[in-house]
Amino acid sequence: SKLVVDTMDEYGVEAALRLREADPEIEVVVLAVGPLRCEEALRTTLGMGADRAILVETDEQLDVIATSSVVAAVAKEATVDLIFCGGQQADWDSHGLGPATAERLGWPQATWTNAIVFEGSQLTGKHDVDSGSETFTVTLPCVITTQQGLNEPRYLTLPNILKAKRKELRRDSLIAYAVQPKLTYLSAKVEMKERRRKVVDGKNAAEAAQQLTNLLRNEARII
Repeated sequence: SKLVVDTMDEYGVEAALRLREADPEIEVVVLAVGPLRCEEALRTTLGMGADRAILVETDEQLDVIATSSVVAAVAKEATVDLIFCGGQQADWDSHGLGPATAERLGWPQATWTNAIVFEGSQLTGKHDVDSGSETFTVTLPCVITTQQGLNEPRYLTLPNILKAKRKELRRDSLIAYAVQPKLTYLSAKVEMKERRRKVVDGKNAAEAAQQLTNLLRNEARII
């Protein structure tokens, strides 16, 4: 199956690119931890405008705590000042990668961010909290998790797709990062329920309502 950039992460890529447009000295580096076929997704981010990409290649399914150790190590190596990552993954709602990475680095974090303004060495923004929204100011370096509403990710253009093929995409082995996962995935499955496919004759509305109520109460057991 084709691997694509998670929608939440696209907001982070777009946010980084807009910061770079305001300050050309900024370098945008995109990181993926996963199998070789993640390259296609990384090429997409390079086509959006990222400067270079790093793939830490592994076929092992890592939990977010193990993945955060790779992200933190790359951040230190590349002298990164700001990390954007999706607030959650579309296929695994852990919400944990950003906070775990911030903890490893000892950096402040702002989660579920939906507005940011870059001012020198500070970020001012807004994010969701239980009671509504909250405005914050955080000093770099920091970790920001992104969500829908932060921006509208740009579309790829043919010239940028061609440029992406010439940009640096470095491959590293997970072995080099000495990751020791605490969680081992044994198996996964999607629960499927067979449909009953019972049709209620609606010619007599009163009888149909009675039959439907009986099915919902005695067979489906939802009322």
